[in-house]
Amino acid sequence: MSLPPKHCFSKTQILILEIAEYLCHRELEKVSFLGMEMEPRLTSSSSPCLTLLSARRLSPFSATAASLPLCPAAAASLPVQGATMFFHIVLERNMQLHPRHFGRNLRENLVSKLMKDVEGTCSGRHGFVVAITGIENIGKGLISDGTGFVTFPVKYQCVVFRPFKGEILEAIVTMVNKMGFFAEAGPVQIFVSNHLIPDDMEFQSGDMPNYTTSDGSVKIQKDSEVRLKIIGTRVDATEIFCIGTIKDDFLGVINDPAAA
Repeated sequence: MSLPPKHCFSKTQILILEIAEYLCHRELEKVSFLGMEMEPRLTSSSSPCLTLLSARRLSPFSATAASLPLCPAAAASLPVQGATMFFHIVLERNMQLHPRHFGRNLRENLVSKLMKDVEGTCSGRHGFVVAITGIENIGKGLISDGTGFVTFPVKYQCVVFRPFKGEILEAIVTMVNKMGFFAEAGPVQIFVSNHLIPDDMEFQSGDMPNYTTSDGSVKIQKDSEVRLKIIGTRVDATEIFCIGTIKDDFLGVINDPAAA
């Protein structure tokens, strides 16, 4: 399968697009994902996998490593090891193609349109579609009367991202107010209420609103990196919103850019 140029996709999708290239047996030296640099390596086990290392910034992946098996053929929904919010699944979609795209490049045009329409979208059932990794089958087209458009049933493999209650992940704070703060981990937005922030941290208003400890040693403000735990999710038809907490052991600020 031929993939479009990387600049056609958002930063959120680039990592899994690179994984898709690796799955297609292409060589990669470095992977970039929202400020992280990761190194693909083959393990010595009988089932080779792509190991993602050196996660230095926000990531729904584990901070240690995550492995994506290369051959998930028998699995209907296969989670990425060490990052159970990522799944490799098979989905189906009816794709409508304009007659001008018919011809020798029909398949390539259909796959390109599928990637454009599907990648980056979200469904409450499956989560965020990060990238399409393969096409399993393209069925016979059905011509629409009066328009000339043809509808093709397409079965495809893709990597999806769906957060679950109890997951611990790293996120970047995007907004702070007296009610709490909002943070983002990839495509997911998380809200942490002030009731779920440690009691020794108080809200400070001003040009740069923040939550600060009494001795000033720890501060949560915009662009701070935090480790949090998801305690609840709200699933809509096209959106997933999470509630998190940092009021637990080993959670909280992991990097404050203002202190650098």
